[in-house]
Amino acid sequence: MEKQDNHKTCLQILKPVRDTLDVISGKWKLLIIISLNAGNKRFTEIERSIPKLTSKVLAKELKELEQNGLLERIVKDTYPVCIEYYPTAHAETLTSVVESLKDWGENHRKHILEVLR
Repeated sequence: MEKQDNHKTCLQILKPVRDTLDVISGKWKLLIIISLNAGNKRFTEIERSIPKLTSKVLAKELKELEQNGLLERIVKDTYPVCIEYYPTAHAETLTSVVESLKDWGENHRKHILEVLR
């Protein structure tokens, strides 16, 4: 019985984690969200703020983030047309996740550097 409970508990953790990773995994999505939260709104601003991110990949990632409700794409009626991207309230719920990842990354880097000494 205990083994079944452990399996059930594990699945209860795995499913929402998998859902989260399906939305934010990949090399660029969280970096794009961080860039948006830093105030970069236009395509070229986002592209310039993230080294090695290509236009093609950025366009694809922005579309996926929009489909998942993490950003809003606003087309301004100007000449030339201006398109801006804004994080949604739903994207703001990732703030604590990003902070935790940042903290873990800093600690991991220190740990690895200590191990290599």
